[in-house]
Amino acid sequence: MRLVIASNNAHKIREIREMLGGMFDEVISMAEAGIDLDVVEDGTTFMENALKKAHEVHALLPDDAVLSDDSGLSVDALGGAPGVYSARFALDGHDDSANRQKLLRELRGVPDNERSARFECAMVLCRKGVKDIVCLGKVEGRILFEERGENGFGYDSLFYYEPAKLSFAEMTAEAKNHISHRHMALQGVLDELAKEGGAS
Repeated sequence: MRLVIASNNAHKIREIREMLGGMFDEVISMAEAGIDLDVVEDGTTFMENALKKAHEVHALLPDDAVLSDDSGLSVDALGGAPGVYSARFALDGHDDSANRQKLLRELRGVPDNERSARFECAMVLCRKGVKDIVCLGKVEGRILFEERGENGFGYDSLFYYEPAKLSFAEMTAEAKNHISHRHMALQGVLDELAKEGGAS
């Protein structure tokens, strides 16, 4: 069975291919499958968005398996914000730098012990004739008072991961990917597929 990833993000596709490639005959992006679809992510949770994306893409490719995810940052002091609005926290468009600056402004005056946060990833594997596999991955941390590190993207330079004593942007991609929220969600999918004895 072919796996179509409901994304065209090269980093995401490579990580998924490395972890799930052995379970499928082929792992490709939406673009490689000939799908040009911009799913409106209007859910109130990461899982709602991931389910919607998986089902809309799968409706166009019913004979393929479709994997989708939605992820973002939830900050306790902000009531879980930016949450599903992580990519467009500051603006209607996607601007990582503006998002980070808004987050720092929103947390101005909040002490270190109240800056707990987590990255979350909801992942859905949709296939014909079987129940969806749904998994949620989380990684706990806290928000720094200023950016640290040059690696990563999004909120990585503000997200401090206590076990490594580093921000996500100070970690190598390999180290971060090994403990990331997406990796945890992918591991959940892999475990469920292994229980089935494979993807087909």
